[in-house]
Amino acid sequence: MAASPNPESAKHRASSRRAPRSTPAVARGSRKPPRPPPKRGPSVPPSALAAVPAAPRSQKLQKVLAQSGLGSRRAMEEIIKAGKVKVNGEPATIGTRVTTEDLIQVGRRQIKFKVTSRLPRVIVYHKIDGEIVSRDDPQGRRSVFEKLPVIRSAKWLAVGRLDFNTGGLLIFTTSGELANRLMHPRFEVEREYAVRLFGSLSPAQIQELKGGVRLSDGDAKFDMLEDQGGEGRNRWYRAVLKEGRNRVVRRMFEALGLQVSRLMRVRFGIVTLPPRLKRGNWIELKEAEISNLLEWAGSAPEVADDEVNHAGPPPSAERQSRHRPRSRAR
Repeated sequence: MAASPNPESAKHRASSRRAPRSTPAVARGSRKPPRPPPKRGPSVPPSALAAVPAAPRSQKLQKVLAQSGLGSRRAMEEIIKAGKVKVNGEPATIGTRVTTEDLIQVGRRQIKFKVTSRLPRVIVYHKIDGEIVSRDDPQGRRSVFEKLPVIRSAKWLAVGRLDFNTGGLLIFTTSGELANRLMHPRFEVEREYAVRLFGSLSPAQIQELKGGVRLSDGDAKFDMLEDQGGEGRNRWYRAVLKEGRNRVVRRMFEALGLQVSRLMRVRFGIVTLPPRLKRGNWIELKEAEISNLLEWAGSAPEVADDEVNHAGPPPSAERQSRHRPRSRAR
């Protein structure tokens, strides 16, 4: 028969164990020091707070119109100058501030200004060769807008265009201001392309394309042009430029007598084409990704004029401070 355990000896063994001299090690910065108690001002009776009505939040008229999806802020300024916008029945002027209580009319259309903390929506789409970036086409060709989700009280705005025979990254958003920040030439947002040529470039041709070539609508240049290899007569190149004129990449190579056999856009600003996103499919960015894009582009979200949410870099975007859009000195 087994002897019963002695409770006294067990108690003695437990008490003989040495207690740790300090708390377990914690990674530096993982614990924040306690915050000092907030300084309290003079107390205000609840009756006094209730007696003061909350001031309605206001925004500039051109920003409200841009956020409603009618176009960029600069385009909204033009229609305001043309006298096509009225606030409470009176012709509006640039800089007019409106609230949720004001009646805004653009022609026969009535615009509702709603104060909301919701961010604009942003979609990344993998365009297929043979699609057009337009809602209306007399030839009846496939449109990229046919594949986007249906939304109410707003519309999808394409950030830049890709021609009929060019595929790759397309960005769509409901924010006219964000679209303008990404597209306008004065912000110099980079566009990166994967270019397949029938033939190869000589070192002299690469320098010429990086220095600038003469086109019918002005000079154009690549900020970066690198050989990515290839097989046979076909060579792949990585090309980066800061503008989005119609067919500008193809026309630059054609100016040197070179033929582009395939062209794909793989990056726009900090947004890159996800490698697992199949052609003809789209994904919608999450709130943290949209906040990061708004912060990088210098575009405030819908909440207030100067309020920006901060978040970490999204998986489909890469933070590159050297690519941050900047205004060109006039």
